[in-house]
Amino acid sequence: MGDLDPTYLQAPEHISAPNVLPNQPEEVSVIDLSRLEDPEDVQNVISEIGEACEKWGFFQVINHGVPCDTRERLEKTAKKFFELPMEEKVKVKRDEESPAGYHDGEHTISVKDWKEVFDSFLKDPTVIPSSTDLEDDGLSLLYNKWPQFPSDLREASEEYARHVDKLAFKLLELISLSLGLPKESFHDFFKEQMSFLRINRYPPCPRPDLALGIGPHKDITVLTILAQDEVGGLQVSRRSDGVWFPVKPVPNALVINMGNCFEIWTNDKYWSAEHRVVVNTTKERYSIPFFLFPSHDVEVKPLEELVSPENPPRYKGYNWGKFFASRLRSMYQKLDTHTIQVDDLKVIT
Repeated sequence: MGDLDPTYLQAPEHISAPNVLPNQPEEVSVIDLSRLEDPEDVQNVISEIGEACEKWGFFQVINHGVPCDTRERLEKTAKKFFELPMEEKVKVKRDEESPAGYHDGEHTISVKDWKEVFDSFLKDPTVIPSSTDLEDDGLSLLYNKWPQFPSDLREASEEYARHVDKLAFKLLELISLSLGLPKESFHDFFKEQMSFLRINRYPPCPRPDLALGIGPHKDITVLTILAQDEVGGLQVSRRSDGVWFPVKPVPNALVINMGNCFEIWTNDKYWSAEHRVVVNTTKERYSIPFFLFPSHDVEVKPLEELVSPENPPRYKGYNWGKFFASRLRSMYQKLDTHTIQVDDLKVIT
C-alpha cells in the first residue's frame, strides 16, 4: 500500500476518541457454547447472550462447533493469495458486474481504510433471489471471482462458510430465546438467504496514529461472525458511554456482533455497536467476517411481539433488497460502504 497518503487520514475525533484505561476489568463476554449440553445451564447461557446483546452488541463464543482446521486452512490459503503480486490480485478485482473479489479501496465515513480484502457471496448464487427492484437496478447478476492461485481458495472458503452458516442459525435461535420468543421466530426472514464472506488483510502502517484499518461503523447486516488472529486491533464502543474497548483475541474463539437489522427488529433493546480496527507499525493482521443477510423481500422493522403502546415502534421499516442494491451501487461511487444511518430510520416522537 506504500506510504500513508491523505486519503487515509482519519478525522481527529475518530482517532482520539476515549479509550479504555489499562487494567480495566470489564470486557466483552466470552461464552462457552458447550454449556448448552448441560440442561441445567442452558438458560444461563441464553441469559448471558441476551445481556451481551443489550449491553455491548458484541460477545465471543468458544466451543462453537466450527472446526479449527477448517478455519486454519482458509487463513493459510488466504495468506497465499494476498502474498501474490498486485498484477495477479487485480485479475480478480471487483467491478460493476459483481462486488465480489479483490479490493484495496474500501472507504468508511469517506476515508480510505488501511486494508485489502477478498470477498465472496455464500450460497454461490449465479443470480440473486428474484427481486424486481434489484433487476431494475441492474444488479441482479452477481458472481464470485476466484483466482487461479491458490487454486483451493474457493473450496476452503465454501467449506468454512458452511460451518459458520450453521453456527449463525444456532445463534439466531439462542438470541430469539433470549428475547422471550420461540426459537424459530427469525427463520422466516431467511427463506432465500444469501450471505457474504470477507477476508481482511491489514498491513503494517507507518502512521497508526493517523489511519485506521476500518473507521468507526455499524454493520448493516443481521449479525456478523468474525474470526480474528492473535494480533488484535478490533475495538468496540460501549453502549453506555462510547468508550472504546479492545475485543481481545481468544484462542479458537469467534466474535459475534449484532447488525442494524437486530437493533431495529428488537426496537433498540439489542444494540448494533459501533466498532473500528486499529493498526500497528510492525505486524500484519488477518480477520474473516461472515455477514448474515436476510432474504431480499424482508421488511426490516420492529417486531410486533416486541412493541406495545408503552413501547411503540422507534423505526420506520425498509425493504432489505432495495437497501442492499443501493449499498452495492455506493461501492462504485466511493460512498461509505459500511454504514446505514439507523437514526435516519427513527420515528420522530
